[in-house]
Amino acid sequence: MKPIRIILGNLTLDAQLNDSPTAQKVWEALPIETSFSTWGDEIYFSIPVAMELESDAQELVQSGDLGYWPSGNAFCIFFGPTPISGEGEIRPASAVNMIGRVIDAATKLKEGMSENLIRLERE
Repeated sequence: MKPIRIILGNLTLDAQLNDSPTAQKVWEALPIETSFSTWGDEIYFSIPVAMELESDAQELVQSGDLGYWPSGNAFCIFFGPTPISGEGEIRPASAVNMIGRVIDAATKLKEGMSENLIRLERE
């Protein structure tokens, strides 16, 4: 596991990238600072990483999961339901490569959704 920080304004969350091939490419691209979009309780943004779906990509995720969405070359942070989630589930727009987890309470991200920029950096 590789430790990273997610920074939104005054909010800083600790997270870890796993050892998957996609997570390794993300690690190599850090630091990244960019604008972001939201989709329900998901923050996502394009990153300079191009990967295909991995064999263990998932269509359902948990709060705090970090994913990579190949369709948009996007880093995704999930902390609650998306517009297509069923009751009690968190469903990305389509399958994502699982690349890590937020260590802190991911729901704190709701506090930073009005910010303009997000920053990912190595810890």
